[in-house]
Amino acid sequence: MYFNSVVPIAMDRAIKEIASSSFVQRTVIMATKTTMELVLKDYAMESDQTRILKAAHLMVTSLAGSWAHVTCKEPLWVSIYSQLRNSLQNLNITNEILEQAMQLVTNDNIDLGFAVIEQVAADKAKNTIDTEITQQLFLRRKHREGFSSTFFYANKEEFKGVDSVEPDPSGFCKQVAVLFKEWYRICEFPGANDTASAHFILQLHQNGLLKGDDVTDHFFRQLMELAIAHCLSTEVINLGSLQSQPPTMSFLAIDIYAKLVFSILKGSNELVLLSKIMAVTVRFIIKDAEEKNALFNPRPVFRLFINWLLDLGLLEPVTDGANLQILTVFANAFHALQPLKVPAFSFAWLELISHRSFMPKMLTGNGQKGWPYIQRLLVDLFQFMEPFLRHAELGEPVRVLYKGTLRVLLVLLHDFPEFLCDYHFTFCDVIPSSCIQMRNIILSACPRSMRLPDPSTPKLKIDLLQEINQSPSILSEVDAALKAKQIKTHVDEYLKTRQPSWSFLSELKYKLLLSPNEAASAGTRYNRPLINSLVLYVGMQAIHQLQERTPHTQTSANAVPVVALFSVDTALDIFKTLIVDLDSEGRYLFLNAIANQLRYPNTNTHYFSLLLLHLFEDSNLEVIQEQITRVLLERLFVERPHPWGILITFLELYRNPRYNFRNRSFITPEIEKLFESVVSRAGPKPVDES
Repeated sequence: MYFNSVVPIAMDRAIKEIASSSFVQRTVIMATKTTMELVLKDYAMESDQTRILKAAHLMVTSLAGSWAHVTCKEPLWVSIYSQLRNSLQNLNITNEILEQAMQLVTNDNIDLGFAVIEQVAADKAKNTIDTEITQQLFLRRKHREGFSSTFFYANKEEFKGVDSVEPDPSGFCKQVAVLFKEWYRICEFPGANDTASAHFILQLHQNGLLKGDDVTDHFFRQLMELAIAHCLSTEVINLGSLQSQPPTMSFLAIDIYAKLVFSILKGSNELVLLSKIMAVTVRFIIKDAEEKNALFNPRPVFRLFINWLLDLGLLEPVTDGANLQILTVFANAFHALQPLKVPAFSFAWLELISHRSFMPKMLTGNGQKGWPYIQRLLVDLFQFMEPFLRHAELGEPVRVLYKGTLRVLLVLLHDFPEFLCDYHFTFCDVIPSSCIQMRNIILSACPRSMRLPDPSTPKLKIDLLQEINQSPSILSEVDAALKAKQIKTHVDEYLKTRQPSWSFLSELKYKLLLSPNEAASAGTRYNRPLINSLVLYVGMQAIHQLQERTPHTQTSANAVPVVALFSVDTALDIFKTLIVDLDSEGRYLFLNAIANQLRYPNTNTHYFSLLLLHLFEDSNLEVIQEQITRVLLERLFVERPHPWGILITFLELYRNPRYNFRNRSFITPEIEKLFESVVSRAGPKPVDES
C-alpha cells in the first residue's frame, strides 16, 4: 500500500524535473530550427498558409517527441530512481531488496514517463514554431503583395500578344515581365494548375521563345535579371525595416525562375537548350561580378544552381550517359565560373562543386567518365589558392576557403579514395610545396580493397608484401611536361642507349630552370611540374625495364632483390646527377617529387622508397642527407593522415643501423626528441637486429 502511494508522487516529481530541464529545452530548439528550415524550403511555392502551418506542426511534434525520447531516456530513469530512493529510504527493508524493488518499479513505469515527456516536448515545440514561423510567413506575404508592383506590368492581356519574331528591346522586356508574372500566378497553386503550366510552356514554344536562337538568349537573360533584381531588392527592404536583425532575402523569384527552367527542360529532350540556358547564366554572372566588384552578391545565383541541381536530379534519364550529360553541362559552367575568373563567387562555387547532387554523382557510375571533370574543377581551386598559400597570405577569407578545401579532400579520401589515387600526380603539380597537410591527404589515399600493413609491425618485410608487385593506376599524363619542353625524346634515348651521355646529364639541370619572367610569377627558379614529370617518368621506365628483365615467376612469387632494383643504372645515373648538381632549392623540389610517390604499397612506392634510402646512404654530403631527412619529417610533423610510404621509409631510415642515422652531425638532442615522438606515434620499436 505504501508503494502505491509513493510511486505516483515520485513519477510526478521526476517528470516535472525533466520537463523543465535543459534536455527538453534543447530538444525543442533543435526541432524548431530544423522544421523551420525544411518546411520553408519545401513549401517555398505554397501560398496556402494553413497547409504550411499544418506541415510544420506535424513535423515539429514528431521531431520533438522523438528527440525527447532519445535525450531524456537516461535522465528520466535516474530521476525516477532517485525520487523513489528519497521516498523509501526510511523503510525497514534490506538494501538489496530495496534496490531490486526500485529498479523493478522504475522499469515498469519508465514508458509512461516517456509518453508524458514526449507530449510535453511536442506541445512546447508546437507553441514555439507558431511564434517563429508566423513572422516568416508575414514577410513572405509582404513579398508576394509587392512582387508584381515592383517589377512587372499590370496588363495581363499582353501575354496573348507576344510576337513570334524578336521585337524591339524595350517592348520585349515588358513582355517578358508579363510572362514572368503570369508564371508566378500559375506557381501559386501548383497542384491545381498542371494543365495551365503545360499550356504556358506550349505558348512559349509557339511564340518562338525556345528555339535556341538569339531570342532565346535574350528571353532567359531578361528572366534572370528580373529574378535576381527582385531577390536583391528584398534584402535592401529588410535591411531598412529590421535594423535589429541581420538582413534576410526572399528567394521567391529565384525559385519561380528555377521552376520555369525545370518545367521547360522536363518536357524537352534537347540537351542543347540546357547548355544554352547555362551559357546565358554564366555570361550574366561574369558580367555582374565585373561590374559590381565587391558589391557582387552570390546568394541568388547560388540558390539558382542549387535548385537546378536538386530539380534536375529528380529526372529519370533513360541511361546513365544521359545523366552524365546533364552533369557535364554543370561541370563546364562551374569551370567557366572558377575562382580565378570570378573570385567573389569562390565560397558559393566550392559548395556547389562539392554538393551531394553533383560531385558524388560525377564520381560514381558512367565508367569513371565524370572523373576528369571533377579533377579539372579541383585543379581550378588549387590554382586559385596557390599564390596565397605559397606566400602564406592567409587572410580570413582565404583561411575559410582553405579549411573548406581540406574538408572536401577528406570527404574524397573517405568516399572516393581511388579518385585521389589516380590523379595524385596532377594535384601535386598545382599544390604548393608548403601545403604539406593538403598534399598528405591526397597521398594517403589507397584503394578501398587494400588493407594497409601496420608500419610499426616488428620485422615487417616490405619486399614480401604481395601489393608491392602491383603497379598503381595513374590517370594523369605523366610525361606531359616533358613533351611540352621537348626533352622526352632525349630522356628516352638516354634510358635506352645511354647516348648522349655526358652532354645530356650535364645540361639536364639547366633544362629544369624557368625563364626570369616565369620564375617571378611562380615564386621559384625551377619548373616544378617538369621536375615531378621527370622523376616519375624515369622511375616508371626503370621499373618497366626491370620487369622485362626479371622472370615472371620471380616477380609474382616475391619481390625483386634490392640490388636488382638499381640494375637499371641509366635511371640511377639521372637521379644521382640531379641530387648532386642541383642547388638547395632545386634539390628540395627533386626530393619532394620522389616523396610524392611514397604512397600505398605498390611498385612505385617500393622503388622510390629504396631510391631515397639509397641516395641517403650513397651520398658523402651531409647537406644532402639533411635535406632528405627534412623532406620526410616535415610530412610527419603535420596532423594526420600520413602517407604509408612516408612512414615506412622514415622508420627504415631511423631504425636500420646501416644508415647510421642517429650519429649524423645534424641530429641534435632537440631533433632527436622530435624523431622519438614521430616513432612513438608510428608504433613500438622492433627488436634491434644488430
